[in-house]
Amino acid sequence: MTDLLPQFHVLIPCAGTGSRAGGAVPKQYQAVAGQALVLHTLAAFAAVAASQPALRQLLVVVAAGDTFLSSTPAWSVVPVGGATRADTVARGLLELRARGARDDDWVLVHDAARCLITPAQIEALMAACAEDPVGGLLALPLPDTLKQAGADRAYARVQATLDRTDKWLAQTPQMFRLGLLAQALDQAAQVGTVVTDEASAIEAQGLAPRLVPGSAQNFKVTYPEDFALAEAVLQARKKSA
Repeated sequence: MTDLLPQFHVLIPCAGTGSRAGGAVPKQYQAVAGQALVLHTLAAFAAVAASQPALRQLLVVVAAGDTFLSSTPAWSVVPVGGATRADTVARGLLELRARGARDDDWVLVHDAARCLITPAQIEALMAACAEDPVGGLLALPLPDTLKQAGADRAYARVQATLDRTDKWLAQTPQMFRLGLLAQALDQAAQVGTVVTDEASAIEAQGLAPRLVPGSAQNFKVTYPEDFALAEAVLQARKKSA
């Protein structure tokens, strides 16, 4: 009967170029604390998989021709990445289906560049959303004053101060049923809806994903200065381990 229960799968879109980060190679392959950034990300999920039998597979979707990352016993790499994140995730879902994942299985989609995610945070999301009718995501209540500016970013000026009481910063993993997420991404593509994360595609279906408190350390490495901060956090964790 156990095999009939929904299982968990991890999908890591890893096909972007990370142009804002600079560097000679995509940001997910730049060295942080002694190894490629994405390897820290994968290590966190591999640790969860080692202790949680229900987490069945870890799939990394890279761009066609990508030679930076190889499959291991802990994860599989497939070179089917698309032009956008949404396209890459959609192709990854097709690959999961081809590997036996079912529509009612859970899929955790996580940014390759969020290399400070911890096994405890992943497990917290799984526990909080495993019985949820929609699914959810790690997120952080907005801590700073929120300003609205005009359209001209080169000479931006404050237009208004917004109420931050109900504002959250979306993080990953984002966890949804495979069938629901595939349908949401397909419909968004058909109508031309811009999908910046998986939750926004689910929201377009009229559903409300659950917000599970994350951590300020679970930030996405985006700019050159982010590498030094990620390195400092990882080195501090090594010392305290």
